[in-house]
Amino acid sequence: MSLEIRKEPGGVIRHSVSSEDMALINRLSRSELSPEQVYTFAIRLCDNEIDRDWERFDEDALEALSNLFVGKSGIFDHNWSAGGQTARLYRTEVCGESGVTGAGDACRFLKGYAYMLRSEKNAALIEEIEAGIKKEVSIGCSVAGRSCSICGKERCEHCGGKTYGGKLCYFTLKEPADAYEWSFVAVPAQRRAGIIKGFEPGGDLKRLLAAHPGCLQQLEQLEKEARLGRSYMEGLRKELVRLAGLTDEALDLKIFSGAAEKMEEEELLELTRVYRRRMDEIYTPTPQLKARRVSGGEDEDRAFRV
Repeated sequence: MSLEIRKEPGGVIRHSVSSEDMALINRLSRSELSPEQVYTFAIRLCDNEIDRDWERFDEDALEALSNLFVGKSGIFDHNWSAGGQTARLYRTEVCGESGVTGAGDACRFLKGYAYMLRSEKNAALIEEIEAGIKKEVSIGCSVAGRSCSICGKERCEHCGGKTYGGKLCYFTLKEPADAYEWSFVAVPAQRRAGIIKGFEPGGDLKRLLAAHPGCLQQLEQLEKEARLGRSYMEGLRKELVRLAGLTDEALDLKIFSGAAEKMEEEELLELTRVYRRRMDEIYTPTPQLKARRVSGGEDEDRAFRV
């Protein structure tokens, strides 16, 4: 027997479209979509905290749900109608966060990434998501069983929310069997329901430029150049630390490396020049072969012979 459940942990999170996202989205679409055609957002689908129904998922259940929810539709108020399909999950992951649950476990939650078409039909919904009007979500799924925190049984006389011998009664949902859908709802069951405002470096800028391919291309070129610049600076720092280690045995390289991380290009180049000159003084280059001298003291050979 399976138990059908709906859990509402909350919120829509802004998310930008990457090439990796588009590859996953196009696995689900019948025609090839471009970043300009889709609107993506991230959702906190469910977590392992005790909710208002005195139930919770354990970490194994979250991992199982992560696989089950990929490809599932987003609808409204759990109304199973094709006309209400608005978005679809293309990726999920189980994430950790600080704190401890009421059950004593480290806090974990299931994060889903959804996409919808940027169409005239969806324009109003996208505006409501961006404005924070549509934010709470709920999941529909089934589980194979549950266990009582007091006795460990699936069905018992204990009542969720009450304490027995100083121990809180709640039920842990186990072994998810199926995931049906996720819905926008008005009143969530989980206490942490609501939008989680997330920001990825460059993410919002890319989203804003999605409708302007030329500007987006310029931004991507700048990001490429920035990566090359970071690689160049990293090479300067490594060379400086190498030369410093070879010329000063008393130097603490760990401390020196930390200092080098804070240096700008001009400082790195100047110190590299100083340590390279010191390197040449300590390790003076000598030829492998010397010119042969004749009796008169003159060099017989003006060039080396190898």
